[in-house]
Amino acid sequence: MSYALATLWYERARFFPGVLAVAFSALLIALQCGLLLGLFSIVSIPIDESQAHIWIAHPEVPSVDLGRPIPEAWLSYIAMPEIERVEPCVEGFGYWDKPTGGMELCLVIGTRVGPDAFGPVRRLTAEHRALLAQPGAIVVDEGEFGRLGITKIGDTTEIVGKQVRVVGTVTGLRSLAGPYVFCSYETARTILRPPPDQATFLLARCHNPADARAVVERVNKYHRKIMAMTAEDFSFRSRWHWLTKTKAGIALGLAALLGLMVGAVVTYQTLRSATTASLKEYAVLRALGIPRWRMMLMVLSQSFWVGLAGIAVAIPLIHLLAIVGNIGAKVILPWWLWVGAMAVTMTVALLSGLLALRTLRHVEPVTLLR
Repeated sequence: MSYALATLWYERARFFPGVLAVAFSALLIALQCGLLLGLFSIVSIPIDESQAHIWIAHPEVPSVDLGRPIPEAWLSYIAMPEIERVEPCVEGFGYWDKPTGGMELCLVIGTRVGPDAFGPVRRLTAEHRALLAQPGAIVVDEGEFGRLGITKIGDTTEIVGKQVRVVGTVTGLRSLAGPYVFCSYETARTILRPPPDQATFLLARCHNPADARAVVERVNKYHRKIMAMTAEDFSFRSRWHWLTKTKAGIALGLAALLGLMVGAVVTYQTLRSATTASLKEYAVLRALGIPRWRMMLMVLSQSFWVGLAGIAVAIPLIHLLAIVGNIGAKVILPWWLWVGAMAVTMTVALLSGLLALRTLRHVEPVTLLR
């Protein structure tokens, strides 16, 4: 092992491209996957930012933005001692008439807005909720002003022919598809006009959040008619739908795979070239009686240290680029993503070393006489 490290140090110019290739591979895998997680976390904002523990929906709903009407009478299915309260939620897409001309598809989300309501997103303050109690009042993310063709709080427009007025703004709740439009349950019913006595979702809150999963299992005995999920499960379901059913998720996944392949090829070529350039040294070792397996072990040791050095270079770069990237796009890097990216990168480096071993198969002392 010490001889492999010494070789890497004295031949560092030869192995440096391999270190950069491994670092690039780890960087691209981590950032692409982090960007993918950040991008699709936007889809589940209505769930993640709500304080509901359980979501009741139509059985065929794949994502929170694709809800279907269900009877409010389904409240009876979740009338259990563990449940503290249940609230309806109306949600649906509508066309926003831009004051500057044209239309924009938006997602209207209507919940109860009372002081003790748990359906609204957490970033709606008490002041927001009081203002949203007014008919036609809405709140949007201030970053969506350009898409919506508005410039300030107080601007008015129409959604599906119903007049609305912007009474406040939030930040950090921009949408992947149409901009989110937050309003009261009554305003949403006026805009979207769902069938009488029907909502899009029923939101439930438990006295003890730990009871949510047990309640869901009991409600799902009627799975052909009703679907109950914990907030965490529904959030994952929504993200997974967008990841696997949309071209954006597939494109980002292929980009991460491409980075892995580029890193693997460059690392393999670097180790192979370094091994080929050192054939005379290996021939000397062979003449001195060093077994071939020891030389192969040294090449694998070199690939291990090249991979480790590449990861050490990549980690601070990933942190830096993630911070810079969060200015324009959300990048999520959980611990399991770090572990997975580093494990894949190290595996690629070791596999590259294994492929480079083919060069040593014909190393013999007679090579020194050529």
